[in-house]
Amino acid sequence: MGVIELKHGGGGRATSQLIDIFAKHFDNEILNGMEDSALLHLEGDAAFTTDSFVIEPYVFPGGDIGKLSVCGTVNDLVSRGARPLYLSSAFIIEEGFEIAELEKIAASMAAAARQAGAGIVTGDTKVVGRGHADGVYINTAGIGRVELPGVSAHNARPGDKIIVTGSIGDHSIAILSAREGMDFTADVKSDCAPLGGFIDALLPFAGQVHTMRDATRGGLAAVLNEIAKAAEVKIRIYEDKVPVKPEVKSICDVLGFDVLTLANEGKLVIFAPAESADGILAAIKSDPLGRDASVIGEVTEGKAMVTMETVFGTERIIDIPYGELLPRIC
Repeated sequence: MGVIELKHGGGGRATSQLIDIFAKHFDNEILNGMEDSALLHLEGDAAFTTDSFVIEPYVFPGGDIGKLSVCGTVNDLVSRGARPLYLSSAFIIEEGFEIAELEKIAASMAAAARQAGAGIVTGDTKVVGRGHADGVYINTAGIGRVELPGVSAHNARPGDKIIVTGSIGDHSIAILSAREGMDFTADVKSDCAPLGGFIDALLPFAGQVHTMRDATRGGLAAVLNEIAKAAEVKIRIYEDKVPVKPEVKSICDVLGFDVLTLANEGKLVIFAPAESADGILAAIKSDPLGRDASVIGEVTEGKAMVTMETVFGTERIIDIPYGELLPRIC
């Protein structure tokens, strides 16, 4: 097998050979049963999410569509205070796609799932004709056990401090560089990473974490506006507290981008009471993925909106982005 052919989607021997690629990398007891559905073992409340990934290019600095598909779903579970346990994966593959590339994607997914502590336990493959899928698309779904109850976008409260777990904007700049062939002097990589480790870091603060969201499409600006609207609160952040890598800031300044609207694939936004914020920040910083975490603002009473105090001492409204700066970002 050199490339994907239409016969690989026909349900016969060629399909079995295709499935073997994933079975080899996703190896676990549940998947290896090769039943029509997976039997899962759960205790307590569960979180369930699904996402589809059509990123272009499918390989980018810091990751690929396989790693992204796992991280995106894992991080959505973490955002509800859930420990990721089980994942599904469904592939739509274009005729002519190289088998060797599919192997790399499967290996990348398996590595990300292991890092997240989750198993890919069920899946599906479909093959479409040339020109109908732009290489490969992936859908993943995930189930996790809720270990931080009460985490919701509706639960942000006046007096809460807002924590971002690291520098923002890296993912969008990495994709822009790969897609447009821009030869930036700075080597910017996507922050694509599974954030399941933060669940352990936050367990001592169960009941004190009010809201968590991962700032993907639309970036920090979109997430903060969504939370302000859901909780009916006013949010105020400080420009000099928002962590941004110097190279990302420089590129944004040159190209005229607002870093607050750039997508991220490995950052959480956490809302917690002021008396817990320092402890939560220290716990997040103890994880390598959170070493650049920072308290960036607070929640106040008032009309549902987001404002930012600039480095010049002025205040500006941070609106939700009208549309995507870069389509096909995830």
